[in-house]
Amino acid sequence: MTDQPMKLRDQVRDRIRVKHYSIRTEQAYWGWIKRFIFFNDKRHPKDMSAPELEAFLTHLAVVGKVSAATQTQALSALLFLYREVLKIELPWLDNVTRAKKSQRLPTVLTALEVKSLLARLDGTRWLMASLLYGTGMRLMECLRLRVKDVDFARREIIIRDGKGMKDRVTMLPESVIETLQAHLGKVKLVHEADLLAGCGDVWLPFALDRKYPNAGREWGWQYVFPASKRSIDPSSGKERRHHLDEKVLQRAVSLAAKAAGLVKPTTCHTLRHSFATELLQSGYDIRTVQELLGHSDVSTTMIYTHVLNKGGRGVVSPLDR
Repeated sequence: MTDQPMKLRDQVRDRIRVKHYSIRTEQAYWGWIKRFIFFNDKRHPKDMSAPELEAFLTHLAVVGKVSAATQTQALSALLFLYREVLKIELPWLDNVTRAKKSQRLPTVLTALEVKSLLARLDGTRWLMASLLYGTGMRLMECLRLRVKDVDFARREIIIRDGKGMKDRVTMLPESVIETLQAHLGKVKLVHEADLLAGCGDVWLPFALDRKYPNAGREWGWQYVFPASKRSIDPSSGKERRHHLDEKVLQRAVSLAAKAAGLVKPTTCHTLRHSFATELLQSGYDIRTVQELLGHSDVSTTMIYTHVLNKGGRGVVSPLDR
């Protein structure tokens, strides 16, 4: 491969960071752009147009049998490349074979199943899983939580830069407050030790470290769930303590589900689904649940009403009368 794609990668990276997209989006977009280039025998994207893009997306659906969401992500990455990086407007893509959209309902656990799952977890893993179920946070929202955004007095958590770069407020469950306070006491000791070692600086979003040079060392900006070890930040070269790796909780939840004998496919996101369903089942209106989950469109939240109405929209079967 020539050095052109590497130069292109730098352009893509710079443009993504200007627009404040996440590092995961950056990695995903570059992955699709690279696949597109290799699919077309390493030709530079500026030498290609809509026909090549249509052929690639159709190949993903027909041969690759990817999901609709995966195909849409690939399309988003390539449109970003052409519109934002190469400054080329493509005609509307009419000849793409679309991957079939999934009609699956989310997997949800009953309150007893959640209780059984949580009973198989302990320490920090129990606390994180409890927060996912008790607040409706996404896994990465939990891991990226900062100390300053936990308000014990108001019993609430502020979720910053959630999906779609939106902030929102959710509740802080009473049942985890004592454990969370004790956990933060231990985290503070780790942070103080980092400061004594000449570290203790945490990554800040949107170049806040240039505007407020000392903010990254302040207690309020530290992660609630920091990593066990410091590491080198690839973007700055500084030694920092990042947040805990998501695989730590993903593995723990998977093992706990097996230990609890749960036959449903259970992930960290299942706890968020269960949170939403439990609230609707308890009589909370769908707009409230939409706000707590951070959904832009209420139709996304409406999927949980189908879970509640499972079995003929709540109608009692004639066999059970």
